[in-house]
Amino acid sequence: MFTQLQTPMPLHVLGRGNGLAIAVIDYGPEHNLIWVTAIDATGEIWCAPNPEVRMQKNWTLGRGESLAVKASKRELAG
Repeated sequence: MFTQLQTPMPLHVLGRGNGLAIAVIDYGPEHNLIWVTAIDATGEIWCAPNPEVRMQKNWTLGRGESLAVKASKRELAG
């Protein structure tokens, strides 16, 4: 099932960077969700499996940046 998100979600794709998820693909119970995400820095569209995706930090909700995102950003910075 392909679902276009009514409101894009700000996500971080590990190893790729921050972006906006514009859709999600669900192939069923034997598969990870696939997040269709437009990466901010490059404009690339990546279909990332659920284990490689994290929510971005959100001060209002009290959600900090995850350790995985911090490590990913260090990797991307070189």
